[in-house]
Amino acid sequence: MVLDVAHQLPPSDAHAVWDPQGPYSLRSTLSILQRGPQDPTTRVGASQAWLCFRTTEGPVTLRVSRTEGLHSEVVLQAWGPGAQTAVAQGLRLVGAHDDWSAFEAPAFREIVPPVVAQTRRVNPGLRFPATGRIFDALFPAILEQKVTVIEAHYAWKYLALAVGEVPPAPAPAGMRLPPTPAAVRSLQPWQWHQARVDAKRSSTAVRAAALASSLERWGALALGSKREGVLGAGTIDAALGSIPGIGPWSIAEVLQRTHGAPDHVSVGDYHLAAFVGQVLTGRRVDDAGMLRLLAPYAGHRQRVVRLLGASGVRKQAFGPRLAPMDHRRR
Repeated sequence: MVLDVAHQLPPSDAHAVWDPQGPYSLRSTLSILQRGPQDPTTRVGASQAWLCFRTTEGPVTLRVSRTEGLHSEVVLQAWGPGAQTAVAQGLRLVGAHDDWSAFEAPAFREIVPPVVAQTRRVNPGLRFPATGRIFDALFPAILEQKVTVIEAHYAWKYLALAVGEVPPAPAPAGMRLPPTPAAVRSLQPWQWHQARVDAKRSSTAVRAAALASSLERWGALALGSKREGVLGAGTIDAALGSIPGIGPWSIAEVLQRTHGAPDHVSVGDYHLAAFVGQVLTGRRVDDAGMLRLLAPYAGHRQRVVRLLGASGVRKQAFGPRLAPMDHRRR
């Protein structure tokens, strides 16, 4: 639940107003940035969201809200040393630059499955956000590798509260800035254990933290851009993939959030391939089968996947639910 404290807010250090000139869903757009209902760094509701993070100028608390009305304006208010930078980059974050025109062109609409076309018609306000913050997306993605959602969200909450700093006022009580790379590298074994994070994920997180400064330079570059650095020459996909422990699933999960990637599919997800296969064909498929089904929609495969997820169709459950693992006594 997002606390409505608009009437109590002090004057912001920076603000901006954006008119989407059409439907816009704040919750659908920004919910991908929230890691569970108790995420200390991000709280998203239907009409407002609070996001706490760092910019090149310092920490910031950002409130994104909507005015009343069907086609209302989006208001960005920011507090803290990073306020000006956050607002300057805010349109990208709220999905203002996400372009669905090719997806909604008549020729493309004719080939998408009916369930996808129908879901888009009832969700015209969905945009893909782009934060530009690589490590803030990579660290929680690492925590989510090969574990249940419940276990991953627990780890993220625990570590954010343990080493995440208090954001600038007036962030709602209990919110934190995401852990810095330095904080992640300083975590002790007992803290990883308390967070229920195994040695493989913690080692991957520490490696990524050591390379964070190089990774962050990719944040403002467009997908497909090439550059040289300590991670070698190539694209952001190649740079991320060069880190031991970071594979296609983690890369897709990061770029969906940092760049609003419309085509990066989370290959290797425990549930996704079976879900996509069930909705599109009535039967479960593996990753290879999922990619074959999505091939006709190249360039927009993640848009198709997100719309399938919003369709209301649920994957059939077979077998016992995976139970969270407790690594504290290992």
